[in-house]
Amino acid sequence: MKYSCMRVVLGMLAMIAASLVWVGCAAIVVGGATGAGVAYSMGALKTVENTTVEKSYIAAQSALKQLEFQETLVSKDAIEASVEGETSAGKSVTIRIKRITDQATEIRIRVGTFGDESLSRLILEKIRAKL
Repeated sequence: MKYSCMRVVLGMLAMIAASLVWVGCAAIVVGGATGAGVAYSMGALKTVENTTVEKSYIAAQSALKQLEFQETLVSKDAIEASVEGETSAGKSVTIRIKRITDQATEIRIRVGTFGDESLSRLILEKIRAKL
């Protein structure tokens, strides 16, 4: 009897763990490389856009300028780019861009140490307007 209850509990835990994994995978499948999927997790906003690293980099710089954030550090090569800045309130803004394919680019936005979803989404909106 003791082992039978243990098996039921372990089975339920396994099903819960599997469902959490599938939920995460579904978000990736739904978003895919279409630019439609946006996920906010652990303080960072992540999306995949149908564009190049170069165009994303220019759009990210433009977004910071449009929002009047101070640009503090930029770097770029053919595979990835980074644009960092600071708001007037002193919050750090980090935009990381990574090539997936020639026409698909992952963009991650983090504001501050713990993240700011609404400001991250505003920055993404400004980036998309320039793509």
